[in-house]
Amino acid sequence: MTTIFLAIGSNVGDSQANIRQAIKLLGKSVSHIQQAQLYRSKALPVPGHPDLPDFVNTAIKAETNLSPQELLQFTQQVEKEVGKVYRFHWGPREIDIDIIFYGDQVINTAQLTVPHPHAHERDFVLKPIGDLDGSFVHPKTGQSVQQMLELLPPSNLAVIA
Repeated sequence: MTTIFLAIGSNVGDSQANIRQAIKLLGKSVSHIQQAQLYRSKALPVPGHPDLPDFVNTAIKAETNLSPQELLQFTQQVEKEVGKVYRFHWGPREIDIDIIFYGDQVINTAQLTVPHPHAHERDFVLKPIGDLDGSFVHPKTGQSVQQMLELLPPSNLAVIA
């Protein structure tokens, strides 16, 4: 079993219900799920789309026997089951599930980059993961989740509640 951290967010429809449904579906292939509290955060700025709705974000820590590629396929299937509709890059989403960490592995393929390439820059990812395990060490930076969160510049802060 490999310990994984997934970031989960939603800003379309009933975001909390979408997140609950996604976590329930994830339970089919991941076990020992621990969920962080929910946070509200501002959507990342997208050129041409200045007024995107706020996100509800959380993270889970869990274990899986799926390979990284199988986990990616599984999370994408869960997103489809919850009703994710692609609108545009970084656009509104019924659900978004990102693989942030897969144990201490570093993976770079055309389909998957782990650790998530922007995790260390985003408080809406680090804060919920920090709730679960602030001492977890990023395999590329060598810093703990808590250290990375403390080093974020104010301009990178999106969590508003």
